[in-house]
Amino acid sequence: NGPMESFWGTLKCEKFYLHTYRTFDQLKNDIDDYIHFYNYERSQRKLNGLSPMEYRTKAA
Repeated sequence: NGPMESFWGTLKCEKFYLHTYRTFDQLKNDIDDYIHFYNYERSQRKLNGLSPMEYRTKAA
């Protein structure tokens, strides 16, 4: 539960609170883009500079 709370808190801080969305579709598209970024592009020090998906692929 803790990791998901952290994810949603980060998403709200970086996307929802910083932007004004005119439509629900704009918000949904921005959330979809953020989830893709979070999993495929965001590198982490604790994963040796890899994104979560790169790390999972190399670990498998």
